[in-house]
Amino acid sequence: MKRSNLLTVGTSASPNHEGSFRDVLPRLARAGLLAVMASSTAVISAEETPAPDAEPAALRASADGRGSVVFVHPDGASASSWAAARALLVGPDGDLHWDRLPHIAVYRGHMADSLTGTSNGGATTHAFGVKVASDAYGTTGAPDYAVPTDAQGHSLSIAAQALRAGLPVGLVQSGIATEPGTGCFVASVESRRMHDAIAEQLIDSGAAVILGGGERYFLPRGVEGRHGPGQRKDDLNLIERARANGYAVVYTREELLALSEDTTRVLGLFASFHTFNDKPEEVLAAAGLPLYNPDAPTLAEMTQSALRVLENNGPRFLLVVEEEGSDNFANKNNAEGTLEACRRADETFGLLRRYLRDRPDTLVITAADSDAGGMRMVGIPMAPGAEPPARVPARDDNGAPVDGVGGTNGKPFLAAPDRRGRVLPFQIQWAAIDDVSGAVLVRAEGLNAELVRGSMDNTELVGLMRLTLFGQQQPDADN
Repeated sequence: MKRSNLLTVGTSASPNHEGSFRDVLPRLARAGLLAVMASSTAVISAEETPAPDAEPAALRASADGRGSVVFVHPDGASASSWAAARALLVGPDGDLHWDRLPHIAVYRGHMADSLTGTSNGGATTHAFGVKVASDAYGTTGAPDYAVPTDAQGHSLSIAAQALRAGLPVGLVQSGIATEPGTGCFVASVESRRMHDAIAEQLIDSGAAVILGGGERYFLPRGVEGRHGPGQRKDDLNLIERARANGYAVVYTREELLALSEDTTRVLGLFASFHTFNDKPEEVLAAAGLPLYNPDAPTLAEMTQSALRVLENNGPRFLLVVEEEGSDNFANKNNAEGTLEACRRADETFGLLRRYLRDRPDTLVITAADSDAGGMRMVGIPMAPGAEPPARVPARDDNGAPVDGVGGTNGKPFLAAPDRRGRVLPFQIQWAAIDDVSGAVLVRAEGLNAELVRGSMDNTELVGLMRLTLFGQQQPDADN
């Protein structure tokens, strides 16, 4: 089989995306700065992204041409999250890979019973295209908890439809594998806390790729895993079941990147729980914990491996990718963790945009279900030649919590230089601990991406995915 030319992660046109955001903190803190220095800043050239067509040419071809779908869910990341990440990583005049996705729409994410989306309800809507209750996990939610089905009684989940059509499915997750952003595509339960049942449905789903954390939910109590003891309440060893079902099982970044080239099924469990430590900055500093587990692969590395395995299964596929840290860190009001999670998600967009060069028959589409914590960047005015303030306040005048480098009362963040070479300071302010309704955007590139325009309800995303995978809104037996 002819293989796509998958470029190695880390060869981005924006070298300031390489490495961990946390890695630069000690060096920059010693210098009294937090910035990405001009010498390591390079904006993606305009030639990389063709201008959007005035006429929807891809739409005219979509009735005959079908392709693959990659749905990326940077959980909790709104336009405000990306604004702060842009300032820090490439400067206010630069472009992230996210910025270069050419087609854009305003996302409308309300639930059947709430104006603000939940992770599990939003993921269910993304998978099924049905407006559900906020407690849903692959179901309609309260009070019925029914799995949405078509006229033949088959699950409406696009992942289930793809699997019935013989198309491979991949699930990539930086949090626990049972997180709803990916799990809702193949599992249906009455509560997102039913990790044991979700893990079993993941293994039995037939998905070719399952990558994430949460090893504890795949092993029974009393069985020691690579990352810690199992916590299942039954005696099922799902890792043994996965191996019996033909999955290669890997536990570290090194093992994932060493997978055989002809691998067709892989289960990766890279942590006992999440691959990150979602605690406030001060708690992590006191415990000496990093933002992300250094032995776990990054989201981009997992995505690159998933693409290779999926291509071994056939020319078309569905891949669902979630960066969970952008939600969890924001829900802990940890600005450093949120910015690092956005950087990792953006690195993944860079990988996927390079993938599109060889596979233009692929749709890359992204959205979040809500705005985690209401993260907002607040610029700190600074006269030419002046020094930034030594510390940011603990709270704004209205009581909103404020973060700087290291958390409360930290030094201000410093953006990468603007086009005039100025380095401007900013602080992060939080509206809430919970998710809020905010400036979430849908962005897309590739096959049928021009249909992302205006505003899109959360129920509409799956229709575009179905059109791309099957050439029509609903697959039939011939697809």
